[in-house]
Amino acid sequence: MLTTKIGIVQINNSFSNQNYLPYSGGLLQGFAQKYLSNKDTFEFLLPIYKRIPISLAVSALLDADIVIFSVYVWNFRISLEIAKQIKENKSEAIIVFGGPQVPNKETDVFLRSNPFIDIACHGEGEMVVLSILENFHQREWAKVPSISYINGNGKFIQTSLYGRISNLNTIPSPYLIGVFDSLMKANQKVEWLALWETNRGCPFSCTYCDWGAATKNKIYAYDTERLFNEIDWFSKNRIEFVFCCDANFGILERDIEIVEYLAENKRRYGYPKAFSIQSAKKFTERVYKMYGILSDAGLNKGVSLSLQSINEDTVRDTKRKNMPIETFKEVQQRLTSNNIETFTDLILGLPNETYKSFADGASIVIGSGQHNRIQFNNLSILPNAEMGDSEYQRKFGFDIIETKIINIHGSLDSTEEVYEIQKLVVGTNTMPKADWVKARVFGWMTALLHFDKLLQVPFVIVHKMYGVSFRNLIEIFTDNDKFPLLNSIYSFFVKKAIDIQNGGLEFCESKKWLNIWWPADELMLIELCTGNKLAEFYKEAEDIISCYLQSKKLLDYQSVLRESILLNQNLIKLPFQNGDIEMVLSYNIWDVYCASLRGIKIPLQKGKYCYKIERSTTVWLSWEDWCRKVVWYGNKKGAYIYDCKSLQSN
Repeated sequence: MLTTKIGIVQINNSFSNQNYLPYSGGLLQGFAQKYLSNKDTFEFLLPIYKRIPISLAVSALLDADIVIFSVYVWNFRISLEIAKQIKENKSEAIIVFGGPQVPNKETDVFLRSNPFIDIACHGEGEMVVLSILENFHQREWAKVPSISYINGNGKFIQTSLYGRISNLNTIPSPYLIGVFDSLMKANQKVEWLALWETNRGCPFSCTYCDWGAATKNKIYAYDTERLFNEIDWFSKNRIEFVFCCDANFGILERDIEIVEYLAENKRRYGYPKAFSIQSAKKFTERVYKMYGILSDAGLNKGVSLSLQSINEDTVRDTKRKNMPIETFKEVQQRLTSNNIETFTDLILGLPNETYKSFADGASIVIGSGQHNRIQFNNLSILPNAEMGDSEYQRKFGFDIIETKIINIHGSLDSTEEVYEIQKLVVGTNTMPKADWVKARVFGWMTALLHFDKLLQVPFVIVHKMYGVSFRNLIEIFTDNDKFPLLNSIYSFFVKKAIDIQNGGLEFCESKKWLNIWWPADELMLIELCTGNKLAEFYKEAEDIISCYLQSKKLLDYQSVLRESILLNQNLIKLPFQNGDIEMVLSYNIWDVYCASLRGIKIPLQKGKYCYKIERSTTVWLSWEDWCRKVVWYGNKKGAYIYDCKSLQSN
């Protein structure tokens, strides 16, 4: 009997010479190799795991009799083009598409629009692919569960859905059974990254997400012994970065054992070096302990305290289950007190969100202790999320545009033959397009002034001492033509927001600075620093804040504001600075600021306070090095300011 050759395509994002192993494809291959009744008649080719010229991908797959594609938003269009060209060159090849980007609704339209696709798969792929291969020679697709196809008479057929796999341990580990051995041997210079799941399922049903909808809420788990063996495999194979694909890692009691094992392997073998998770929404003592272990071992990539919105109407209509803001404040304070870095996600353009609720939400999150980073994400529509339904979109008046997907900090030299496309919401019935621009600008201005640390010290002090909200502090920097430099920053953000609204790219290109795509706030930070504009910026910033405080009839703020700004200005990390600075201030500003970050209240006191800003520990010898290591790599770590220590006070 002739051997049937199988090609697998799971194109992941690459980072320089670092590439993810094609985990989903590995699961499919491992499952088929174990359970096929006639397994000796099938041969798996090396998978396509990254973006390469389409002609090379097609050439590598022309020997395949069946090609299986795992598709999501980041690889959908290139996968379609590869599949199309395979079919044009080998009409008898069977093309199979699965993954979250395959629509569960209007699959008929999807297949007829892409006639080179023979089979569309729905849900978990292991049993489905196994059944497709078992029926491959007879082409009896009606016997295969959870698929859609167009039959020989042109009729759309959708078979009954297969239930989820409740015993995940029936799925062999692609790592442990050697699925990736040939791939790694053929690509010995590649630094491999790992995708990993310890369980499947999500108990939540957020309307913008396709996770809960895909897994029907129930969580199933792999055995702990299997997971420990996979961790050993990561260590043995010197896998630096492991991305955990669980929807809510930490939700199970045994997850603490997993992080303890990871930490022990890091100590013993040095690998893995980092472990990234989507954390459980409920912070129990177990979760606190888990993050402490990860942080102490240097494995923590930042704790996500995601809220997406704190507007009650928005939370209701997106079916989101947030922790109460008071709980968020407690969690934030506790993690910060233990030197565990966090960040918070807010999504721009959700149902029932207004400019006011969005700006107030960000202000409240900062006021509740989030001073490291808020990621202001643009709302993107996923096909199998509830929000992907046209009726849902009409109900909330979504204004949707299509735009190319550009990776943050991605190279401008990318020679993409096919760009991926996303659908962004750029206006709603509660946030008209003009208000969307205003909200987008507010997000960038917040990032630049507070999270990029240009004015975080005076913002915290003014908020604490005079009760001014962070929203009001940020808004005084918008649309004020009395201050030329500040107005130019505002105008830059407005222009970029309007560009996105018209289908432009989410990030800003800069051939001058590392030849990459920058977030708007980071590029503006670079322009201010490299353009020798910081002195002018801080002069205008002091004047504009002073005007605001004066308008509120506040008294005795001048010296506090001036010293706060002066301290902040000297704290900004810049290249070519190798001498420490000692400052004498009239107030204990640094102490009050640091205490505030940890949720501790100490009074602002007048006296003589001496501080040493330690610049000599790290010196950047070029602006390019500074752009890369401070602005880019420091993005989620708040690494924009120098260390400062109190020397003496009275």
